[in-house]
Amino acid sequence: MAGPTLDLHNVGHLFDHPEAVAWGQDGYAYAGGEAGQLYRFDLQGGPCQTVTQIAGGFLLGLAHDAAGNTYACDERGACVHRITPQGTVSTYSRGSSDQAMRVPNYPVFDDAGNLFVSDSGGFGQQDGWIWRVRAGGEAVIWDRSANGFTNGMCLTADGRALYVAESSPPLISRLEINPDGSAGARRVLVELPRTVPDGVALDVAGNLYISLYNPNIIYRLSLAGELVTLVDDWQQLHLVAPTNIAFGGADMKTLIIASLCGWSVHTAVVPIAGLRLRYPDLGARA
Repeated sequence: MAGPTLDLHNVGHLFDHPEAVAWGQDGYAYAGGEAGQLYRFDLQGGPCQTVTQIAGGFLLGLAHDAAGNTYACDERGACVHRITPQGTVSTYSRGSSDQAMRVPNYPVFDDAGNLFVSDSGGFGQQDGWIWRVRAGGEAVIWDRSANGFTNGMCLTADGRALYVAESSPPLISRLEINPDGSAGARRVLVELPRTVPDGVALDVAGNLYISLYNPNIIYRLSLAGELVTLVDDWQQLHLVAPTNIAFGGADMKTLIIASLCGWSVHTAVVPIAGLRLRYPDLGARA
């Protein structure tokens, strides 16, 4: 179903094929580049700073803790980096002693400081999984059921479930989190044939926003299961393979959209505020 068309705005900076976007507690947006760059920028057209550049890296999904550290999935490095606000880089996790990370794609913090990390595996191979990295970096494979090139994720407001974009076969699933922290039942929310879903984000009303790497579409899925098209940029006038999406701005009503196959990040004002992410205080544990 077609919905209100979002008015897209270019934030005005050049980014090196950004896969990731995220909103930090410091009031700035963040993006990653395909040559290992981590960018920090102002949504209002202010300055853009390259916080750091990781040699040989390709930064995918990003998350932040209460101290402003960035946790960045590095596809080429097959790890999650911890990057301080000053740009100092350390390795937060490479997986477990039994299994190394393969394609760490997207990280999500919960209130306790656990970092859920999607590991995509091979496209079309049904061998993706989700890591749970405890505060400090100890990692275990937490779930193998959401395995369809496990991609973008977001946590529900109550912290009891993860929404997961599974790019192949194309669908969005919901994965329950049991009271003891273990992975619960997986349920398919919506199938999206002939598309490649990549990013997901929730608003405060429980609507799920879905970005499609192909074609250039942004959907909104309501709690009732109604799928509404918010952007359909079939001419690629703005979006070129949209990947991660995030809510930001002072009122959390700005949708931030990365375009992996382009050089830009776009924003759109939405009527319902986005759900604020968790920024856990890891303290000495990190």
